[in-house]
Amino acid sequence: MLKILFVCHGNICRSPMAEFVLKDMLEKAGLSHLAQVDSAGVSSEEYGNPVYPPVRRLLSAHGIDCRSKHARTMTRADYDQYDLLIGMERGNLLRMQRICGGDPKGKLTLLLDYTDRPGDIADPWYMGNFDQTWKDVNEGCEGLLHTLFSGTR
Repeated sequence: MLKILFVCHGNICRSPMAEFVLKDMLEKAGLSHLAQVDSAGVSSEEYGNPVYPPVRRLLSAHGIDCRSKHARTMTRADYDQYDLLIGMERGNLLRMQRICGGDPKGKLTLLLDYTDRPGDIADPWYMGNFDQTWKDVNEGCEGLLHTLFSGTR
């Protein structure tokens, strides 16, 4: 089973959105048995907090329940536990590399690297554009799903 960890700054907006969007996509594709998906933050400032209310509402509007999720902080042990650690922006990736002591096995990537337009997913906490984050996360998760499981059932 492939283990995937999505990572953003505080684990209350982008990374839980990606976690639950990918879980939903895997379920709908009949592939949920092939992957374990979780999320974390590179900062501990939101530790224990639920998913940010605008993100919860957005996910709920698409039939996705994330009420059980509470923010956690990424640790060095996550590098060994997960096959892929996927950041939302370059700043996350740099902090992930510091937490993990580098990336000797090439496990660290960015979500939009799985699309035709690699780059950062803007933090809606600051930008306020949750719809754009939703679009970016969905596009990234679709690309990731295709890259990892194309032709798999």
